[in-house]
Amino acid sequence: MSDQIKNIISASIETKQQILNDEAFIKKIEDTVDVIVKAFQQGKKVLFCGNGGSAADAQHLAAEFSGRFYKDRKALPSEALHCNTSYLTAVANDYSYDVIYARLVEGIGVEGDVLIGLSTSGNSGNIIKAFEAAHKNKMITIGFTGSTGGKMKDHSDYLFNVPSTDTPRIQESHILIGHIICQLVEEKLF
Repeated sequence: MSDQIKNIISASIETKQQILNDEAFIKKIEDTVDVIVKAFQQGKKVLFCGNGGSAADAQHLAAEFSGRFYKDRKALPSEALHCNTSYLTAVANDYSYDVIYARLVEGIGVEGDVLIGLSTSGNSGNIIKAFEAAHKNKMITIGFTGSTGGKMKDHSDYLFNVPSTDTPRIQESHILIGHIICQLVEEKLF
């Protein structure tokens, strides 16, 4: 069993090593930090969406902005879109699960807001529809996916397609990238 544990840890490190060695990926993180800083400076908000473990990651990263990361500072306007279960279950029941995020983006998203969607496959229908709604509202979309980018590739202004097809390794890297963005945004703003 210890070999299996070491293999899992090695796979996680290898995925992150590929990101570390990809200068274009690193530059994209820098660019995304600047986009989010500008949005917050202009009084805009950063919204997150995901499904399953990616919903938990979305909620985690939204809390890093709205709560705090390293610094005691004012709260930043950020929220994960799945947190209102009454809304979520009503819209899924009355319309379809595919529109749960799109309807909320239509209702609260404004020009200059940022929508970050997390999907390991990049093919989550509800996130793609949310990105479509975001573009109609002139929002900026940032996709966190696995290696191919899936269908989200065509709907993301910025795409972080982690070089893996293994869901746990992808999600571990999503949190790493998200934490880097949160830290650098906080440092630039405060």
